[in-house]
Amino acid sequence: MRTLHTTRVATFVLYNRDQTFLLPPDLKDWLPADDLAHFVVPAVERLLLTSFPLNPQAGGKPQYHPRLTMALLVYCYANGLFSSRRIERATHRDIDVRFVAANLRSDHDTTAVFRRAHKVAFEAAFLEVLLMARGCGLLAARHGLDLRHQDRRERLEDPLGQL
Repeated sequence: MRTLHTTRVATFVLYNRDQTFLLPPDLKDWLPADDLAHFVVPAVERLLLTSFPLNPQAGGKPQYHPRLTMALLVYCYANGLFSSRRIERATHRDIDVRFVAANLRSDHDTTAVFRRAHKVAFEAAFLEVLLMARGCGLLAARHGLDLRHQDRRERLEDPLGQL
């Protein structure tokens, strides 16, 4: 007796590793609406960063703007990333950190030097961001400062409009 074998053709999701974009051109499209990056980036844009001296040298590698590095550090600190090596790794792997860093990847030494060289200015700017977050209702004062997660989506729709 003969049995008929039906052949099935497997269906796979198509992929192409050589395509131009694996992610959308706008990384913001991949962030949830309640991600803290939607607060940190506009908050740092509102800061007056006149106390951050710029390197006037004409040659060498271009420097990162203090706003970019400040936003990266504030966002990473708020998410428990303090090590400059872990921050560097996050700029390669994490969509939210890549968005805050404008898809740029400063090395760990650049981040550490910025922190050390601008310690007083960094602390003052960081405090301003925390005060803005408190004004928007994103901070709770318990054993230190924690970011509140409940109702964050509503507050982040227009994070700084209420200040």
